[in-house]
Amino acid sequence: MTDKPINTLTEEQAATEAAELRPQLITWGKQYYDADAPVVDDDVYDRVYARLVALETAFPNIVTPESPTQRVGGTTRGDLPKVTHEIPMLSLGDVFSLEELSEFDGRLRANVEEDFDYNCELKIDGLAISLRYENGEFVQGSTRGNGQIGEDITANLKTVKSIPQTLSRPLTIDVRGECYMPKAAFLALNERREAAGKAPFANPRNAAAGSLRQLDVQVTADRQLATFMYNIADYEPLNTRTQSGLLDELAELGFTTNPSYQVAHNMTEVGAYIDRYQEQRSNLPYGIDGIVIKANSLPLQRSLGATVKVPRWAIAYKFPPEEVQTKILDIEWTVGRTGIVTPTAVMTPVALAGSTVARASLHNPDYLEAKDIRIGDTVLLHKAGDIIPEISQFVAAKRPADAEPYPIPTHCPSCGAELVHLDEEVALRCINPNCPAQLAEGMNHFASRNAMNIAGLGPQIVAQLFDRKLVNNVASLYRLTADQLLTLDKFGEKSAQNLLTAIDNSRNNSLERLLFGLGIRHVGAKAARSIAAEFGDLDSLMAADSETIAAIDTIGGIIADSVVTYFSSDQVQNLIHELADLGVNLTYTSGAATPVDAEGQFAGQRVVLTGKLQELTRPEATAWLEQHGATVTGSVSKKTDLLIAGEAAGSKLTKAQSLNVPVWNEAQLQAAMNENK
Repeated sequence: MTDKPINTLTEEQAATEAAELRPQLITWGKQYYDADAPVVDDDVYDRVYARLVALETAFPNIVTPESPTQRVGGTTRGDLPKVTHEIPMLSLGDVFSLEELSEFDGRLRANVEEDFDYNCELKIDGLAISLRYENGEFVQGSTRGNGQIGEDITANLKTVKSIPQTLSRPLTIDVRGECYMPKAAFLALNERREAAGKAPFANPRNAAAGSLRQLDVQVTADRQLATFMYNIADYEPLNTRTQSGLLDELAELGFTTNPSYQVAHNMTEVGAYIDRYQEQRSNLPYGIDGIVIKANSLPLQRSLGATVKVPRWAIAYKFPPEEVQTKILDIEWTVGRTGIVTPTAVMTPVALAGSTVARASLHNPDYLEAKDIRIGDTVLLHKAGDIIPEISQFVAAKRPADAEPYPIPTHCPSCGAELVHLDEEVALRCINPNCPAQLAEGMNHFASRNAMNIAGLGPQIVAQLFDRKLVNNVASLYRLTADQLLTLDKFGEKSAQNLLTAIDNSRNNSLERLLFGLGIRHVGAKAARSIAAEFGDLDSLMAADSETIAAIDTIGGIIADSVVTYFSSDQVQNLIHELADLGVNLTYTSGAATPVDAEGQFAGQRVVLTGKLQELTRPEATAWLEQHGATVTGSVSKKTDLLIAGEAAGSKLTKAQSLNVPVWNEAQLQAAMNENK
């Protein structure tokens, strides 16, 4: 792409440059929309695309039918059924400055005689979807695809909790919106992928798209997707005639809509809205990459119509990428509990998007080599999806003359064992079962809240226990004495006794906690519970074959094979016998749950949980509320009786406040729990 001003080019020069840009954009688009694996940052694509638009605008004769400017991004997968959109699903035009936004406003007002308002909405970084309802019942869901033809992903969308299966009125409508992955779910997913030796998703948008296009709907169900609906193919069935009213009416029908919209009467108010959310974007629980500005009148939207690709009545203001330069001081390799060895860049600390960043994951050897990051490099750093520090590239002009390509290690940095690649994984693994780093990480997982829940046993204490050779596996935790703990740094008699009590209490946990705590590959907390409930005790599970385990609903062959392989190990069998001898419970006891109190404090109430709870897990809070009569739901509506908000509560808290729904914090919930013991 040349930097020459377009007004200095001849038509022949413009045609030549456009012909070079189109195949590059098409290739990048396929990676982004179809493979859900972008190869360039959004701002790079946007900059090149904007250049092509400018060339074709200045020289209309050079436009070709196959140009990316003439069609909506994305195609359809051959292995998914197709859906024809009777009313096309269009893309949005982009602007990158307030000056360009003002030009859009001027063009619009020049073509409209009456005065009008805008509705400003957050541009959610997700995947566009369409939901078809007939007589109020959800019958079909699809992707945008190329705008005319999308993919049928009905079964996948039925697993998304925020999508209503039945509307509050028996309407026949097509509702459009965005399916996205919350930041917390995205981080957890990438942690699971890296633990399994898979490449992490680049950002929440691609994670959401990859999740929705799975052929196995259970994979989609486990990805914790969410939606914000914001449009309708034809507004005639609705009562409202404004975009802002449409959002309210969609919420009344049962959809989740983003409550952060605002009607703006002029461009000054639009600019203030942009400034506010550009500053707040890093604090939101979901990713946004800009602001969408729409003519608020629905009849005006219809009269203005659309080009072949974009509506004339709306525009997307794209946030500029927040990127800083910093220096690579070192590259560290750490060993996880599954043996995966991960490189991390250690950098000069730098302020970025509301926090100080000094480290960034380099994920795996392939990623490190592709980026060609070297010690001493100056690099460009941004936050992928507003959350994960990520190195875009090194600054070639600032590379030291003596900088050498970084050598990929061949041996484990913890135990010295030879590193290997398994099953064509991108990850590098240490497969030594006695690797100290793996054992320590495995013990941290074993003691974690969703596993054996040993309060007070954190990574620093585990590291001391291994350093002083007081433990060598999880079973040895149950042999610790007060005298041994008193040798640890900052340990007194009270802290030693508290930890011993927590360890002793964990002996009585139900089997699913032990199964999850053992760290069996592919076995998460939900799978552990399903397996434990099915078999009842560990002896029965260890005697089962893969086919029997795979027959459990939601389990499948991959998990089943992993469980059988794990328990076939002599080392594992010895560990289980050791745990049994030490009094650790090996049976499923969670089935004996407290019966629901039909007359309890929360009887008949609809309760929503949001944000991060510090003392309770979400399942623990949900289980207690349900046992005391509540119906715990995932979205806030006028029917919600109570919202319980933890830290970093986002749009649900905002919506609850706008609807005057009572809001509790975690301390109030715990007080209620204490009163009802």
